[in-house]
Amino acid sequence: MDADVVTEKRPEAPAKPPMRVLAIANQKGGVGKTTTAINLGTALAAVGETVLLIDTDPQGNASTGLGVPRTARKTTMYDVYIGEKTLEQAAVQTALPGLDLAASDADLSGLELELGQSARRSYRLRDALAALRATGKYSYVLIDCPPSLNLLTVNAMTAADAVFVPLQTEFFALEGLTQLMRTIELVRGSLNPALEIQGVVLTMYDRRNSLSEQVARDVRAHFGDTVYETVIPRNVRVSEAPSFGKPVLIYDLKCAGSQAYLQLAREVVRRERERRARVGQ
Repeated sequence: MDADVVTEKRPEAPAKPPMRVLAIANQKGGVGKTTTAINLGTALAAVGETVLLIDTDPQGNASTGLGVPRTARKTTMYDVYIGEKTLEQAAVQTALPGLDLAASDADLSGLELELGQSARRSYRLRDALAALRATGKYSYVLIDCPPSLNLLTVNAMTAADAVFVPLQTEFFALEGLTQLMRTIELVRGSLNPALEIQGVVLTMYDRRNSLSEQVARDVRAHFGDTVYETVIPRNVRVSEAPSFGKPVLIYDLKCAGSQAYLQLAREVVRRERERRARVGQ
């Protein structure tokens, strides 16, 4: 047998796209921010992505909504922020394959005072995510932010690649969005120059209400293609699901809210592919 055996060179596997970190933020409360964090994370996992949802709201609603009771939160984001645990150690599996959670609890409410003027206090989450990026474990990290501008929100925006904005279709929507844009500009100017807006998703949309339609038109006129085509309807099943500790996709897959979040996840993935093609990633 000839020793000079010709072996066929196998094509190299395509490089895995870099992890995308999205801060889900709106300084106005009651806009469906945490609901969107829970259900977008679930929908992304359902369409084949690997997702980590980071709960940075001291109320811990995202953790509760994913069925993780307070008594089961042994390692939380508080431990990560003070440097006692890594994000990998804080992440726990949820009931949905492909979706992990780094939970929150009330200890986070005192973090700003506790860190005081500590070095790199605005970069704590960014530093924690740096190690996670190297693992390639997740394709998306979603950060559920508090509905206010504080150290936790600043950390989230400093750590994020982009901000994902849920916007309720009601009268004061644009006013709240204007405040958020100012915050993004402040963070971009001093802490994270690469921060961008991933997109704006219209939530609690009621087709029977002319105000919802008017707000949607105004937002699209002002922000153009930044606004997702998908809108999240006002849906009682979406509102009920958190009380059962379940994302709406698990609570009632066939309802209008579940189908809207699945459509939104597909649109997010499609836009991400288009963005990566533009920047050559």
